[in-house]
Amino acid sequence: MTAFRAIVTGASSGIGLAVARRVHSDGGSVALLATRAHVLSDVVAELGARAWAYPTDVSDAERVDESVQAAFDALGDVNLVVNSAGVFLGPAGLDEMRVADWDRTIGVNLSGTFYVSRAAALRMQGGSIVNVGSELSLMGMSQYVDYCASKAGLIGLTRAMAAELAPRGIRVNAVCPGPVDTPMMDAELEAFADPQAAREGALDRVPLKRFARPEEIADTILYLAGAEFATGSIVSVDGGTSAV
Repeated sequence: MTAFRAIVTGASSGIGLAVARRVHSDGGSVALLATRAHVLSDVVAELGARAWAYPTDVSDAERVDESVQAAFDALGDVNLVVNSAGVFLGPAGLDEMRVADWDRTIGVNLSGTFYVSRAAALRMQGGSIVNVGSELSLMGMSQYVDYCASKAGLIGLTRAMAAELAPRGIRVNAVCPGPVDTPMMDAELEAFADPQAAREGALDRVPLKRFARPEEIADTILYLAGAEFATGSIVSVDGGTSAV
């Protein structure tokens, strides 16, 4: 089993935190990037040695470059980047969506993934980048225009980077989860007028009739990280929502 030297964004909760814990428990080293400095400090205290925290808003390209350089200084030759940072600012129709919310969603979910991937790829000597998309990378949903656009963009970004970086031995893949039991999912459902009805509706869309655990998505991310002949792959882990 590979002991990864990983940069993980969105590492303060949900899928990113599950990946960071898994990398660390497997004997690897991990640099955690997220906006909430106090939460990152708690995670580093939990993990102990071989973990570093770099409070970073991934939509800030200059700050990203500084944090990625610091991560390489701490870890040495990073061989895994997991882009898990993401935002959802609530459902909104076209007539009510604020330009600031559109910019923020694209800035974190799509531009942030590009900024981190570019900063890391310029320094990597081979390895793997795994982007976290969504079931909405592959389908549309009313009142989710900004989120769908940002996550669909990750598919093109993943495939283009896979083609460009393959000669340098850097593989780029994406995982597209369905509903996952995370704080972000809880916040998304709370944004609806009837959160309980929204939860029931979300569950009803999933053929397996449950939400994924963050650790299940982390399993797929780490599988792709070590799958040495996989690049440009888009893997759905959505309980069947994109198959029906």
